[in-house]
Amino acid sequence: MWGVRTGAFLRPSGWWPTGVLGRRLLNCNAASLAGSSSPRCWNCGAPGGPPRGDRFFCPQCRALQPPDPTRDYFSLMDCNRSFRVDTVKLQHRYQQLQRLVHPDFFSQRSQNEKDFSEKHSTLVNEAYRTLLAPLSRGLYLLKLRGIEIPEGTDYEMDSQFLTEIMEINEKLAEAQGEIAMKEIESIVRAKQKELTDDVSRAFERDNFEKAKELLTKMRYFSNIEEKIKLKKIPL
Repeated sequence: MWGVRTGAFLRPSGWWPTGVLGRRLLNCNAASLAGSSSPRCWNCGAPGGPPRGDRFFCPQCRALQPPDPTRDYFSLMDCNRSFRVDTVKLQHRYQQLQRLVHPDFFSQRSQNEKDFSEKHSTLVNEAYRTLLAPLSRGLYLLKLRGIEIPEGTDYEMDSQFLTEIMEINEKLAEAQGEIAMKEIESIVRAKQKELTDDVSRAFERDNFEKAKELLTKMRYFSNIEEKIKLKKIPL
């Protein structure tokens, strides 16, 4: 799996094109696409401004431009705005973008470009992490529609569900051996799979209130998953 910490992007040998070549491949038509009304490059003043599509660089002077603040994660990662995401394609897009904007490629460039590179790389990391996991992807989709689930809310969870969560937490607290831990992991994994499928159907039907309810349940199970990971760490 690729590391996502800014400044620590890994480079498999013989794997990517050199920085300038890689950047030019995605920008060969940028000059012809720039309109007279476009924002202008901070460096040379040429039309172009903040990146649209894959035009991260000025078509004239090749200076890296600042991130577009209006662009959402789905657009940045070249995904349809949908709960269903091709995670293989998402990872390829992540690698492609980091080849373009990672700070390692800008150590000899201007301070502005170094700063923009840090911002781009951080944004790409955040977008990748958010869209990769079903829970964070679903919460982000709701956020784009102005719907948020505050941390710590029970969102009117029914008592039966809360009892189920309490019982799983009790089993986890009492679990001692590897077999007991695996049994709990299996239960939680199956619940998350079922909820993920239900969330997908809710979004397909534009039933955002149902998606909100289901994602809240997923967050409960996600918290249990984190507790399982912590319990596995040797003291």
